[in-house]
Amino acid sequence: MAFDTELLRGGAGFIDGEFVPLAEARIPILDWGFLRSDATYDVVHVWKGSFFRLEDHLDRFEKNMKELQLSSPLDRDQVRETLMKLVAKSGLKDSYVEMICTRGTAPIGSRDPRACENRFYAFAAPFMFIANEDQRARGLRMVVSERPRIAKESVDPTIKNYHWMDLTAALFEAYDQDAETAVLSDGNGNLTEGPGFNVFVIKNGAAATPDSGVLEGITRRTAMDLFELEGIPCVARIVRIDELRDADEIFITSTGGGLMPVSQIDGKPVGIGRPGPITSKLSKLYWSKQEAGWHSTAVDYDAP
Repeated sequence: MAFDTELLRGGAGFIDGEFVPLAEARIPILDWGFLRSDATYDVVHVWKGSFFRLEDHLDRFEKNMKELQLSSPLDRDQVRETLMKLVAKSGLKDSYVEMICTRGTAPIGSRDPRACENRFYAFAAPFMFIANEDQRARGLRMVVSERPRIAKESVDPTIKNYHWMDLTAALFEAYDQDAETAVLSDGNGNLTEGPGFNVFVIKNGAAATPDSGVLEGITRRTAMDLFELEGIPCVARIVRIDELRDADEIFITSTGGGLMPVSQIDGKPVGIGRPGPITSKLSKLYWSKQEAGWHSTAVDYDAP
């Protein structure tokens, strides 16, 4: 079914080889991506008309499919072209763009994943911040969840996945404590990650981020690049929960918002109780460098 381009404005999906309005994008109910959370995905953003670190996201998407023994029906060039067309057809200058490969559907009665026909889906939506404007200005209120992250030996967190039950439960825990988000430990007192983000702690002018039990986020990598550019020490290592509670500054990183400050942990202020100077400096640098073309791939909005 062909849709008028105007119907795709403001958001578009790519389903079974067709570009459709985002509100009408659907997947088959028998797709194992839905039934079993058997899928991988990646999210790249468009800012001021350009993709940010698109090739890095495609690299990770391909790596994750290989690890899960998935095979997209579209090759890398076709995936890139599809993402470009989604954004161009939607007309979005600032966009959140997701690519997904699912196990797909199996013959009726089969429980053999090798018999499935893998599927590729994608969509472009208006850019989404995981922290709203007020939260970014004052800093997020965060709690340390009592629920540990799914063990890395069970579900590899370096492979982007939809296994979010522990993360969702942690969010409800945060809401019950009048906080806005949560971070999880590994069950042994070590920091991991939160719902859709990595965490950085800063103490005495030096930064650290967990090196185990976490997604190796593209924005996490970007933050480490910015620390290096600014000559500020930053390492990936084991980070204890006690370090989080004793930090001078804390920020989170996500494609959905870049570098965002945390001003409160478990009801107590972090440092001065508002976004710290290093966090604020790096966050501004993150956006200004993108707008200057750093790691950018422009969208051709006039392409057919």
